Formats: sequence, structure tokens, C-alpha cells
Amino acid sequence: MPPQQHEQEQDHLLPLLADDREERAYDPTEKVVVIGLDDGDLDNLSTAPPFSWKKLWLFTGPGFLMSIAFLDPGNLEGDLQSGAIAGYSLLWLLLWATAVGLLVQLLSARLGVATGRHLAELCREEYPSWARMVLWVMAELALIGSDIQEVIGSAIAIKILSNGILPLWSGVVITALDCFIFLFLENYGVRKLEAVFAVLIATMALSFAWMFGETKPSGSELLIGILVPKLSSKTIQQAVGVVGCIIMPHNVFLHSALVQSRDIDNNKKGRVQEALRYYSIESTLALVVSFMINLFVTTVFAKGFYGTEQANNIGLVNAGQYLQEKYGGGLFPILYIWGIGLLAAGQSSTITGTYAGQFIMGGFLNLRLKKWLRALITRSCAIVPTIIVALVFDTSEDMLDVLNEWLNVLQSVQIPFALIPLLYLVSQEHIMGTFKIGPVLKMVSWLVAVLVILINGYLLLEFFSSEVNGVLIATVIGVFTAGYVAFIIYLVSRGITFSSWRAHPKLVPGTE
Repeated sequence: MPPQQHEQEQDHLLPLLADDREERAYDPTEKVVVIGLDDGDLDNLSTAPPFSWKKLWLFTGPGFLMSIAFLDPGNLEGDLQSGAIAGYSLLWLLLWATAVGLLVQLLSARLGVATGRHLAELCREEYPSWARMVLWVMAELALIGSDIQEVIGSAIAIKILSNGILPLWSGVVITALDCFIFLFLENYGVRKLEAVFAVLIATMALSFAWMFGETKPSGSELLIGILVPKLSSKTIQQAVGVVGCIIMPHNVFLHSALVQSRDIDNNKKGRVQEALRYYSIESTLALVVSFMINLFVTTVFAKGFYGTEQANNIGLVNAGQYLQEKYGGGLFPILYIWGIGLLAAGQSSTITGTYAGQFIMGGFLNLRLKKWLRALITRSCAIVPTIIVALVFDTSEDMLDVLNEWLNVLQSVQIPFALIPLLYLVSQEHIMGTFKIGPVLKMVSWLVAVLVILINGYLLLEFFSSEVNGVLIATVIGVFTAGYVAFIIYLVSRGITFSSWRAHPKLVPGTE
């Protein structure tokens, strides 16, 4: 090719490329400035500045975006089924599962703040090419599976609120437009985008709190359910589902990137300590809110359907109709209140899914594409299969429930590929510097990881033993399982042994 023609083609591609030579979660001009408030001359000290309510407000945002994964339509379906089948008996597990989820997300935030890189970027640097490509494919599959559930949830809500006029596939198309809403809002800055998510979370909270007030669940049974652990053979599947929803693979990647939206000098130990303190507070508050919303949904369906014939038949598709038949209309029919809450959950989670998709693709592949193009690519990866799903499964509630079960399995399969790299990376001094996790936190984190992986393994075993028939299918699944287990063993036993083991001065806090 002649040099002039080659240069012309490169010039043609420049508008699609980002300006930086290397992929970053946020450009410096996009970050929220938090330095200079109530600091005095503490910038060069090795300890964090005093607590400031104004700074806490400025750091508030990433944790609430992260908490939306605890409130997506898949989680809401798990809540309503848990309440309908197990009553109030699994509320204690919901509480502890949320606490475990908080631990994992705080580790993700710690990684992002201390290194200035997010999880996908560090996986690209610390794993050999073949391993990071496997991790990227797994992350993308997890994101697509989650996105299908979220978009379908939004489409169901749109169908409810339109009184059945709009079919499922049209709801999917409408939901797909949130990609452009996201791009529009992002142009106005991080804080404006976070404000929109705050409104959506508030909408969920008000909708489901209204339902809680209308149905009046038992206060004493609610307290007993939270304080007294109880588990039986009849509720084991719902228990596994509650725990299985606490770690969304894409959310682990997402939170490590979101925390970089604040302008933090990760070379100064005091600044990193300060950021971790404020992020810990706001993430805890965010997950307290998400726990309350999940509690409202669980107890509403426990009150209305526990011990009834309908309990085993309730799913996301027909939940609104069952509520309407049980509690009737009134000034604000409960069917539409449920639809509004579900729509807020679906819309917020699909937008955060688009956000996570940008970070995952950009981090693993180091794609220096303009954000609008990257968002369009990641959104298309999920929307195309979702429209196909909507057209095929729209006529059958049972088929949608089966699809949802398979998507839950897909999410469960991906959990080790986000969790294990996270735990290894936050344990490495050459990456984290003085902020690597200590032996006690490391032991607790690994025990939690093993517990979650075993619980999800049980879910997978139960699912495949009941759903899979035929020698050929069983053989294919057996081969896949062997490769799957082998890769997990590689991640656990070798960790980042294959990395360059070089020091990364730019990643190690406190080196300047």
C-alpha cells in the first residue's frame, strides 16, 4: 500500500479513536475534583485529612451505581420467589448475603483507588494473552446474560404500564434507546449521571415501600426472619438463589472503574486512605438502601402468597397480575405501582450494564475508541440476542421462566472469573503497595469466595441434573465442565505467576 494512502486511511479513522494512547476509565477533565476542601496543608502528609461532610457528598455516587446490580430485575424475581415459597424465613440470609456482597465490592473499590486502574486493565497486564482473552470472553458472556434479564424486565414493565398494548419486543426496542440516553447524560458530567440514577433508585424505593404499606406484612415475622437463621430442605433452592445473586461478575469490574471518577492522587498515601474511607461509607449506605428495597419485595410476596397454590407459579412475568388479583385496584392500582418499580429497576440496570461493557471491553482489549462507538458496540451485543429472545418467548410465560433459569446459570458460571482475579490482585504488593490486604482480610475474603463458588456449584449441579437428558448433551457438558474446572484451578494455583513480576512504580501508592 502506498504511504500516502495508508496515512489517509489512518486519518479517516482518527475521529473514532480516543485521544489518549492508553485506555482509561475517565479522562482527567471528566473527574470530580475533591482536593482543596477543608484540607489546609495536609496534602503532603501520609495520613488522611479530617472527616468532612462536604467531601463525603462529593464522593457519594459510585456506590449507588454499584448497588443497582443488587436491584436488577433478576434479583427482584429471586426476591419474590423467595418470599412466595419460603415466606419470611430467608430474610437473615438476604442480610448476610448483602454483607458479603459489600465485602467484595469494597475490595473492588480498593483495587481501583489504590492503583488508578480498574480490574479489566490489570487483568490485561497481569495475565498471559490466552488467559486474559478467556477472562474477557467470560466477562462479556456474563454481561450479555445479565443484560438480557434486565432488558426483558424493562420490557415486561412497559407491557404492564401500557396495559398490554405494547408487546415484549417493542419494549425491548424502547429499552435499547437507553444507550443514547446514557450517552446524552454522560456529556453533562459524572455528577449529572449519578443524579439520574439516584432518582431511579428513589423511584424503586418509593414504589416498593408503597406496596409494603399497602399489603402490611407481619412486623414480628419480619424481625424473626432477620434475626433467627432458619433453613429447610424445601427452601434450599431459594436460599441458593439468594446467595447466588450477591456477586454479579460485571459489577465487580464496574465498581473498580467507577471509583476513578474522582480526582485522587494515588501516589499520596493520605489521599488514598481518605478516598477509601469515604467510598466505604457511601457503599455501605447504598447497600443498606438496596437491602431495604429487596426486603420490601420479599415480604410483600411472603405476605400475599406464602403457603398458597400460586406460590410455585409466580415469576417476573405474572407477578403483577397476581398482585392485582390479590389486592385489587384502588386509587393507585398495585399492578401499576409494581410496573413503575420494575421499570426503574430495568432501566437503571441496563444503563449501568452499558457502562460496565465499556470498561470491560476497553480494559481487556485496550480499545482506544470514542465512548459513543464503544457504547454502541456493547449495547448491540446484548440487544440483538434480546430482541430474538423477546420474539421467540413472548407467547409463553413458562418458556421465559426456563430462559431466566438458564441465564442465572450463565451468571453463576462466570463468578470465579471475576472473583478470583480480584482477590489475587488486591493481595499483591507490587500492584497494591501498602494497600494490599492483610492476612486476616485475605483469609476471610478467600473463605467467602470459596463459599460462594461452592453454593453456585451446588446450584449448577442441581440444575443440570434436572434439565439435561441424553448422552451426547451430557458428554458435551462434561467436557465443558472439565475445561472450566481446569481454568479455575489455573487461576487459583498460579495466580499471576505468568505475569512479568516487574515492579509497577506508577501503580504503587506512596512511591513519590
